[in-house]
Amino acid sequence: MTYTFRRATPSDLHTLAEHRYRMFADMGLPEAQLEDVREAFLPWVEKQMQAGTYLTFLAEKDGQVVAGAALMWMDWPPGPLDARPGRGYLLNVYTHPEHRKQGLARLLVEQAIQECRERKVKVLSLHASEFGRPIYEKLGFQSTNEMRIHLGEHS
Repeated sequence: MTYTFRRATPSDLHTLAEHRYRMFADMGLPEAQLEDVREAFLPWVEKQMQAGTYLTFLAEKDGQVVAGAALMWMDWPPGPLDARPGRGYLLNVYTHPEHRKQGLARLLVEQAIQECRERKVKVLSLHASEFGRPIYEKLGFQSTNEMRIHLGEHS
């Protein structure tokens, strides 16, 4: 199969939202809960793309987007891993089921890593799903000491 690669444009917003929805659905999250996420994501991602803090690498087959991986630039304080402010965050890595096992996710993540290198970003982090963890580990990602607390609903 021949795939082409490109960066997302504002005309891809609904595709990006659909990928995020499908990614979480594939992880077993309730689809009813995800409808709100998809709708809230659209204006958020549009704003982030306009600001230049969010970009997505896409794979296409026959003119249809079949996979994507996004990078978000985060304002991050200087620290021991990088004395310069800022950090990259990899998110929304998704491949349509019929195009999995073709190496698309790996190729898209490699593009994101290269983008970070070009921008001199020293730290790229992510939260890995069970499905994605082997891909990330093969690319050199390592587990860290991150912890979190979910504080529930806020009004």
